Amino acid sequence: MPCRALGPVGSLCVLLVLAVSCAAPAKTPVTTPAPTPPSSVATPAPAAAGTPAPWRITHPGKPGDIEGFADHTSITAGQAVQLFVSTTAHTYRATAYRMGAATQQVWTSTPQPGSKQAAAIVTQPTNTVTAPWQPSLTLPTAGWSPGDYLIRLDGDNDAQQFVPLTVRTPSNTGRIVVINAVTTWQAYNRWGGYSLYDSPSGRKADRSRAVSFDRPYQADTMAEAGDFLYFELPFVRFAEASGNPIGYATDVDLHADPHLLDGARAVITLGHDEYWSAAMRNQVVHARDTGTNLAFLGGNEIYRHIRLDPTPLGPDRLEIDYKSFTEDPASTTNPLTATQEWRSPPTPRPESAILGNFYQCNPVSADLVVADPGNWLLAGIVTDGQKLPGMVGNEYAAVDLGVPTPRPLEVLFHSPLTCQHRPGFADVTYYTAPSGAGVFSAGTQWWICGVDPGCTKPGVDAPAVVHIISAITTRLLDAYAQGPAGGQHPAVDNLQQLHIPGASAPIPAALPNALVPN
Repeated sequence: MPCRALGPVGSLCVLLVLAVSCAAPAKTPVTTPAPTPPSSVATPAPAAAGTPAPWRITHPGKPGDIEGFADHTSITAGQAVQLFVSTTAHTYRATAYRMGAATQQVWTSTPQPGSKQAAAIVTQPTNTVTAPWQPSLTLPTAGWSPGDYLIRLDGDNDAQQFVPLTVRTPSNTGRIVVINAVTTWQAYNRWGGYSLYDSPSGRKADRSRAVSFDRPYQADTMAEAGDFLYFELPFVRFAEASGNPIGYATDVDLHADPHLLDGARAVITLGHDEYWSAAMRNQVVHARDTGTNLAFLGGNEIYRHIRLDPTPLGPDRLEIDYKSFTEDPASTTNPLTATQEWRSPPTPRPESAILGNFYQCNPVSADLVVADPGNWLLAGIVTDGQKLPGMVGNEYAAVDLGVPTPRPLEVLFHSPLTCQHRPGFADVTYYTAPSGAGVFSAGTQWWICGVDPGCTKPGVDAPAVVHIISAITTRLLDAYAQGPAGGQHPAVDNLQQLHIPGASAPIPAALPNALVPN
């Protein structure tokens, strides 16, 4: 669970393509070695310096001034979407923006009559908050391109908020599929006072055991856009600018559609993708085992076990997570579906079997340290022992051979740190499956920051660090777009050289069973 006191990663401006050595004398200089990095680095569209982009919220207003949600987390183009809006404004407009390498306004409503809708309902015993509102308007989505959208609500009371929506790709054959982690957004959403972590009393014991998509996202730290603005948007811009074919979906789609990943070249999850159902896990494992590359660009992936149930507004809109085997009623009726963490007893099925690394701790802040400069992703971009300041955090993962772990496994960055008074290492990992699929796991939530020209985590070294992480990520996307990466880029196990506890020669070939009962 990361700290939620996070703002947007930064303004998005032109990506620097010259690495700059700005390191303090005590640090290894952040420089780009002589060999040539990838021939091109993805470059998001520039924004005018000092001028807020037209889509941004500049006047959020007071709590409750304007807020809304949609009856779908994702749609296909042409499908009607109902918005539920509550506002103190007399009138308001809704404007749809497609977010990507270039932000496009695709639709705006006529002025709509505003009204203050009913107060939130809290349903016992799960402390589930819903907004019992009437629909306010319908979005006409015919002709909308697949992608990630923000619907901005603008009241005549000078208040603004977002409603997020994904227009999913009809077929992902030949595409790199980017997943919006809406179940994780919802888990942390405190609208109405409750989330899967918090309650109005401040007591964790009073938190929700089930959260509903039938409510807005909170305004204070999410701008009612979930985690999209800071954990996902920078990569969406970057990926689109790369020129590779991109597909779009949410993790609810991953849960619901067994054919979502048919023919996909790769699946990418972003900065914080913590909450997974059994169907989501099995889809990704099946894709990997049939040659689809995977990349996990966060530091705490596939950690929480959830179930999804319907609400009156539609299927898969109630997210259930007791975080306890014995507390979950399913423990007595269908024990394998009980929602303790995936790694927890009585049936541990840890995420390491899919990722390669294993979640450790938060909060932490440390430098990424290069351990394998000859790896195909790093060669010619970094040098041995080079440090990328501030790029490990807020959560991190490491190789732990005490849990099921694919081998051969290659550690690209092996970064010393201390978290909650415990010394350890953060590990960026890569392995290849027998199908030929490559699997990359960043093991840090800040990887996404590294492809954002506005990233401030590295301090004065930010331009150089952004160039380096962007060059590595461009190389990853370009290779993944060609198909199974393992044929040309097999993993070379280096755990023994790094003195990972439990590593020994000869290296055992292993791909742990990662499928779970669904």
